[in-house]
Amino acid sequence: MAATEATLVCFMIVALLAAPGTVEAATCSPTQLTPCAPAIIGNAAPSAACCGKLKAHPASCLCKYKKDPNLQRYVNSPNGKKVFAACKARLPRC
Repeated sequence: MAATEATLVCFMIVALLAAPGTVEAATCSPTQLTPCAPAIIGNAAPSAACCGKLKAHPASCLCKYKKDPNLQRYVNSPNGKKVFAACKARLPRC
């Protein structure tokens, strides 16, 4: 994937994550996980920023994302699970 295509995909993910109805509360903002987008949508290794955000993100928020039709495809994807494993973060069972 070319750099411009990857950038476009990242912007699309950010737009999707910021879509109305996806943010349940100020502490449950999926845009906080934007640093993980290259690892979840592509095959990049998760960055330290991604792992830090993922570990700090409340489990209750991750459960909401797992059930959200707009977000579940990322959280529940094979790459999403690989990111959790690489970051040594627990993917909650909801």
